[in-house]
Amino acid sequence: MAERKVLGRGLGALIPDVEGDFEAKEGGFYCNISDIVLNPYQPRTVFDQAKIEELASSIKEKGVIQPLLVKKAGRGYQLIAGERRLRAAKSAGLEKVPIIVKKVSDAEQLEYSLIENLQREDLNPIEEAEAYQKLIKEFDYTQQMLSKALSKSRAAVANQLRLLRLPGEVKKSLAHDEITVGHARSILSLSEPQKQREAHRIVVHKGLSVRETERLVKQLSKGRGKKDQEKRLIHLEYVRNDLRQWLGTQVKIVKRGKKGRIIIEFYSPEELERIIEKIKGAHERAEF
Repeated sequence: MAERKVLGRGLGALIPDVEGDFEAKEGGFYCNISDIVLNPYQPRTVFDQAKIEELASSIKEKGVIQPLLVKKAGRGYQLIAGERRLRAAKSAGLEKVPIIVKKVSDAEQLEYSLIENLQREDLNPIEEAEAYQKLIKEFDYTQQMLSKALSKSRAAVANQLRLLRLPGEVKKSLAHDEITVGHARSILSLSEPQKQREAHRIVVHKGLSVRETERLVKQLSKGRGKKDQEKRLIHLEYVRNDLRQWLGTQVKIVKRGKKGRIIIEFYSPEELERIIEKIKGAHERAEF
């Protein structure tokens, strides 16, 4: 596979501001909005319409400051980077927008889109992870290549991809800012999806902090042993009550590991004799 350019240096080196004669300097020009189709590799799936309208108001006043990055597609152009600006320009009623045409592969197109959103902090954690996964699955990237292209550590790339292992409802919650990446990573340390869902439900319902979530996860990790212990304690309580009613006196069961003691209380010599006779009688009936 041919070595790709490192795009982590920033889109500033790729997309200039529209100041001075950008058309002469960069080979850009103003293009009809109707000639531009959206980017099929856009990693971002959620657009805040209120923010689009804010940008549209700014564009009405000052125009589109930064040109859109596009590539040739049939008789028109396909967007590489700048979907927010394109949407806002449409909302502002513009007919034309400044564009710069680049010759890029599909993989590079996804890279540009990903980096633009990352630098503007426009992607939620799940969108970012899905974009990484798409580069890996569809364009044969490795985590090391992603690390280099995005100027991130390999560990950061791996941790981002791990978020995709979460159950669907937990990923949706993370994408909509109901929980943070810190919460999600704590939940991920639970190996069973059922426990991950349970932890997520408690975190959202109680509004737990990340530190509180870590404590919750530790409790749930021991959950199975704790439930078994609770069942054993309930059983011992039933046995103690049965003995107390049968013998007519207080009974204690003291358990230590697999061993223990049964303590039968008596309050007079006569009561002791009665208890002994009752136990003997039960033993004799059992033998008979």
